[in-house]
Amino acid sequence: MSFRDRLPQVVGDDLFLTDGGIETALIFHEGLELPLFAAFDLLADAAGTNALRRYYQPYVALAAECGAGFVAETPTWRASPRWARALGYGLDELDGFNRRAVALMEELRRGHDRVVISGCVGPSDDGYKPGELLSETAAEAYHSIQIGTFADTAADMVCAITMTYAEEAIGVTRAALRVGLPVAISFTVETDGRLPSGQALGDAITQVDAATGSAPAYYMLNCAHPTHFEAVLDGPWVERVRGLRANASRLSHAELDEATELDPGDPLDLGARYAALTSRLPHLNVVGGCCGTDHRHVAAIAGAWPAR
Repeated sequence: MSFRDRLPQVVGDDLFLTDGGIETALIFHEGLELPLFAAFDLLADAAGTNALRRYYQPYVALAAECGAGFVAETPTWRASPRWARALGYGLDELDGFNRRAVALMEELRRGHDRVVISGCVGPSDDGYKPGELLSETAAEAYHSIQIGTFADTAADMVCAITMTYAEEAIGVTRAALRVGLPVAISFTVETDGRLPSGQALGDAITQVDAATGSAPAYYMLNCAHPTHFEAVLDGPWVERVRGLRANASRLSHAELDEATELDPGDPLDLGARYAALTSRLPHLNVVGGCCGTDHRHVAAIAGAWPAR
């Protein structure tokens, strides 16, 4: 059995939901402070852990109500060495945060069917405009620390969210392969449908597949509005895309960086756009949201989802 065949969202095309824009929801809806956009920092105490628990519960309930599976993405997008160090945490403490994140996901899936625990990995640098580009080897070494922890937990897979260039995605993939975990790669794009590195989306997916023997279980897109990428969804590589976590806002990354208020967009319009994309992405079945989205947006996506 291959790595990808261990994941129920890959074996067929049944709908799997995931959560929305966790950081923006916690900051703007809950009034919480997340230094460096690090949701994992909330796991430092019971109050923060309870806030995370409350955040995830509506999504798990929605998946159950819809008869869909759920990919429980850990709140660990920033839980890697560089960001932990900037927050004053050592590697032992970082290991503990990642373990507590998976334990919280285990708690959430009790009593629910078809819940996949995904260890969330974020970029080593800025998720919109990286200042340092790692080589494939350096990226593998960097991400091996967090992924090594996930391999010693109940995590079913790893998902690299908001990858901005192919070499880092290759490093993440190799780190996951080394410890026997399936991996999904999620790229972000600018308003022209290209990665922040300038590379075409299809070329990035093709490069990662070529360098890893098509090892990722699937690819995703996140942190961009559908209008930013729908025009570039053309080519054999679209068969590899199963996941989508779009922004609610049509704003560019630069504009979002400067925004002081949340742009929630239109949940119904977003849901309709997801449904329309199923004709362009034939295997799309893992859906949630990114910046500006919450459980209302994911409910709208699920409500608009076409029968297959």
